[in-house]
Amino acid sequence: MTGATREHWDDVYRTKAADSVSWYQPTPGPSLRALDELHLPATTSLIDVGGGASNLVDRLVERGWSDLTVLDIAAPALEVAKARLQNDAGRVAWVVADVTAWQPDRHYDVWHDRAVFHFLTEPEQRLAYRRAREIGTAPGSFVIIATFAPDGPERCSGLPVQRYDAAALAAEFSPAFTLQRDWREDHATPAGGRQSFQWCVFRRR
Repeated sequence: MTGATREHWDDVYRTKAADSVSWYQPTPGPSLRALDELHLPATTSLIDVGGGASNLVDRLVERGWSDLTVLDIAAPALEVAKARLQNDAGRVAWVVADVTAWQPDRHYDVWHDRAVFHFLTEPEQRLAYRRAREIGTAPGSFVIIATFAPDGPERCSGLPVQRYDAAALAAEFSPAFTLQRDWREDHATPAGGRQSFQWCVFRRR
């Protein structure tokens, strides 16, 4: 996660159980379905931006994916995921960084972002994110992204968010990326609430 100070997100993961935060998913179904529809081999390189304590990396390790990176601003979130993976944690590259201040040193075949981009409410933050994304991808790379939809929450974790429909996300990603697919998800939070998400899959030109 990003959109606030590292101290903010460290505090979130130090004071709340990873399976109690509103964005927690017992199974990362939308992400896995999006990847399945792309028919990618297990040698595909993937970075989970803001992956934190998400169990997407667990499911991909189980599927034999061999080139995985998880980036998050909050080191405590990554420690949760590492502890859960135990010996398999060594099969993953872990990066503690704010994506808006990070410069990738390689290209990824898939850039996955569930619920980071919508925290970037200032134009300069989105520009910095875009620079990182374009450095970290190459022609043919995919971006799988989810943000709050127009009828989703206006705030999350005490922070304001920017909500998007597919057309608004496509405008943010053009001209380097073309929209391949979009859909809506009604996410059930651990507390029993509902959050409307907009998902998109882009491909770099």
